[in-house]
Formats: sequence, structure tokens, C-alpha cells
Amino acid sequence: MSKKDDIRKFLVSRRANVTLAQAGLPDFGDERRVPGLRREEVAQLAGVSVDYYTRLERGNIHGASDSVLNAIARALHLSDVEREHLLDLARVTSPVTNATGRTTAAVAVCPSVQRVLDNLAVPAVVYNARQDLVASNLLGRALFSPHFDSDRPNMARFIFLDSRAKDYYADWPLACSLNAAMLRYEAGRDPLNAEITELIGELATRSPQFRKDWADHDVHEHRTGRKVYSHPEVGDLDLTYDVFEMPGEPGLSISTYTPDEGSESADKIILLASWAATNNSA
Repeated sequence: MSKKDDIRKFLVSRRANVTLAQAGLPDFGDERRVPGLRREEVAQLAGVSVDYYTRLERGNIHGASDSVLNAIARALHLSDVEREHLLDLARVTSPVTNATGRTTAAVAVCPSVQRVLDNLAVPAVVYNARQDLVASNLLGRALFSPHFDSDRPNMARFIFLDSRAKDYYADWPLACSLNAAMLRYEAGRDPLNAEITELIGELATRSPQFRKDWADHDVHEHRTGRKVYSHPEVGDLDLTYDVFEMPGEPGLSISTYTPDEGSESADKIILLASWAATNNSA
């Protein structure tokens, strides 16, 4: 898909999500051929001409000022992540490439970061923008043990291409939609990243579920939340995840997973640690 197509489909999909009531516009009961707002209504709310907004929605967004894009974001009731994605789509990005011209994602951490991971008392993993799992502590590797069965463990590939994912993620459809939205967000931030583009192409070719979720044009930045994992050894784990960017390591993030104190999941984390220690010494 071209950059213009990506911009067009994103704006059209967001416009379809906004009702007249949400926009504060009167409803005269006239029949609408498409859901959501019309182009002229978005233009009115954003304070731009219909012709100008139409040009932007057709993908001709380069050169639009941040003030105009922010006005359109307000008119479309975009979330902070969606607004940032719109701004990313309007930017001209220069790739950082190696000698072969391919953008390279970080695939390892320095020894000091590994020491930090090993000294955490909770499951922790490090992943890059492409969702490769590049490092972990013992508990993190145990928590995501099915993912680490692969020679190149990757969250997205496991979720969409591994048959075990439907059992591992208690809410697999939500995991799929969030994962696709995370990849779209990263692709918007770095549109010339060849490795992210290749991963998206692989998933689109091999997974009908990914094609369905990708077509929603949702964007998501992983920061904090709750997930339930159905671990094959200890059962359901209800955990809070928190994501921290790593200063000095562009593109890498640490994600930690913690149970509520005194909960059943807290007891199961102790069992998971025992299982991990036993397997590690075997």
C-alpha cells in the first residue's frame, strides 16, 4: 500500500467513527450514504476549506502545518496516539540504514541492561519496534516460553501465525487487534523501516486475522494495561504490564508484568519461578 493510500484510509476510517452528536452538529434526519461525518463537516469543524480537506484526505498531506493537522485531529476526535500517528504520516522520514540499504532493528542488549533484567523480581522482556523479543530475565522467558520456542521469537508472529496463541491469550481477538494497531503505529513513525514493512507483508500474506485487523486502521502505543495469559504450566495469570523506553537504546523497550499483591496470580508467579528455575538447571 502506498503512503497516500495509508493516509486516505486512516482519515476515512476515523471520519466514519465520529457521529453528529459527538461532533456537536445538528442532525436533520437526512439519509447518509456513509457512516460518520461528511468531508464538508470535518472541514467546517477544522476551520479549513472543503477542497483543502479533500486534498488532505486523498493523501496529499505533506506540507500541511501542525496547526492544521491538530485542528483535523480535534475535529475527528482522535486520541493522543492517533493524533501522533497523523503527524507521523505527514512527516518525511529519513531512514537509518546499513550498507545494504536495509533498516536494522536492534536484536540484542548490552550486558548492563541484561544485569538489570536479571535483578528484577518480576517477569521482564525487551522488545524492539518490530516486536522481536531480544532479551529477558528468567521469569520473562518462562512467562513467554511458547514464544521463545522459535529461533527468532517475535510477538506478532506468535500471535497471528502460531496455533497455540488462541489458547495462550485469554482474549486472543483483542491481542490480535492491539498487536496490529501497534505495528501500524510503528510503521507510521518509521515508514521507511524495511524490516517492519517486511513483517507486515509476511503477516498480511499468511494470516487472514491480521488482514482483518490491519484493515481497521487502528493505532495503539503499548504503555500499560492488564492481560490474562493462559500459561501451559501454571494456568491463567492476570497481570499488569508496564512498558518503559530505554534511554540510549533507540527502538528498544522493557516490559514488566506484575500480579496484584495477594492474588491467585501472585501465587502462580511463585510457581512459575520454581518451574523456570528447575528447567534452567536441567
